[in-house]
Amino acid sequence: MGVMFENEKAAPSDMQTYQICTVGSSGQQGVIMATVASPSGLQGSMYIGEEVTRKREIRLLKNREAARECRRKKKEYVKCLENRVTVLEKQNKTLIEELKGLKDMYCNKAE
Repeated sequence: MGVMFENEKAAPSDMQTYQICTVGSSGQQGVIMATVASPSGLQGSMYIGEEVTRKREIRLLKNREAARECRRKKKEYVKCLENRVTVLEKQNKTLIEELKGLKDMYCNKAE
């Protein structure tokens, strides 16, 4: 049984890949792939880590901005409700006074 090694360079990540081909006496072939990180591959993994961190920070900033906008809208909505309550209270008070006046007029006419 013979063993052959092929050394291939993977350009994007600077990883070395070894393909081991074994040839048996019956003519069957088996292939085993192994990947070994080179020192420059560690820089690539550091870059990936920095990229993940950067994306996480961006996501957190977007979430904070969305939360800030949500709080602002909620505050505006509550302020509108408070204004509406004030207007309706004034209107209710006016209607109660008008009703009292009409009752007094009706009672005075009945007598």
